[in-house]
Amino acid sequence: MKRLAFLSMDDLQDFFVYDDLLVAPLAAQGYEVDTISWHQSETDFSVYEAVIVRSPWDYQQYEAEFVACLKRIDQQSRLMNSLPLMEWNLNKRYLKDLEAAEVHVLPTRWLAGFEQSAIAAAFTELACEELVIKPCVSANADDTFRLTPEGLTLSAGELAECFAQRECMVQPFVTSVTEQGEVSLFYFAGELSHAILKRPKAGDFRVQEEHGGSLQAITPEPAMLSNAQAALNAMPDDYLYARVDLLWFAGEWRIIELELIEPSLYFNLDEQSPQRFVNAYFRYASAHA
Repeated sequence: MKRLAFLSMDDLQDFFVYDDLLVAPLAAQGYEVDTISWHQSETDFSVYEAVIVRSPWDYQQYEAEFVACLKRIDQQSRLMNSLPLMEWNLNKRYLKDLEAAEVHVLPTRWLAGFEQSAIAAAFTELACEELVIKPCVSANADDTFRLTPEGLTLSAGELAECFAQRECMVQPFVTSVTEQGEVSLFYFAGELSHAILKRPKAGDFRVQEEHGGSLQAITPEPAMLSNAQAALNAMPDDYLYARVDLLWFAGEWRIIELELIEPSLYFNLDEQSPQRFVNAYFRYASAHA
């Protein structure tokens, strides 16, 4: 049997994970899969044909250590996605690169840390009644705050502590996330696999299952596909997997995230998607032999 590793974390108890749906189609091709926490520093990754980063969903808390782990894997095995691509995607300032390439993204203010006056001014600059502030290195909607001007004043102390010496980004709160939901498109080695619509539970704005969000498969609209492809074209490297997240804003579909490190790929919502991923792996591996 050939061996692959899925890079994960110590404890996935509180998360929804669907990567086990890849085990059977990989086994049919003669592959055994080990799921390994990135915290296991003694692991010898050279025994694996490739290491596919899948569910290290606590990396945002240990950025430097996680990058060091990826670099060690890259020296021992084939890392997927590539190290340069994941390093580029780690900090959400990559959205500035997309914007420079004329990809339609959400308007964003970038801050080196908590600046109450700058955030207060953003309500006027972004012409909105509510803002969202989150770290530039983030996942799972951790440390993500939805704010009114009054909420900013009331939460200033908590925000100052949360974003002390921590880069953050400020965007308008997009009402369509609660009215229409968030769309995710999944691409494997250059080809669209499937698409889903994610809706938050009543009274929330976070669409992740872990926060009570609901999911359904959809057929993407041409405008979604067009902007998603523009984002993929603007990346600095090609990919085995990519998830493109979009919201309806100012009369068009805007890119809000380009997920290239550890996105959930929701294999449970399209029964053909696990086989598409496996086929894409062989296509990608052959192209990068």
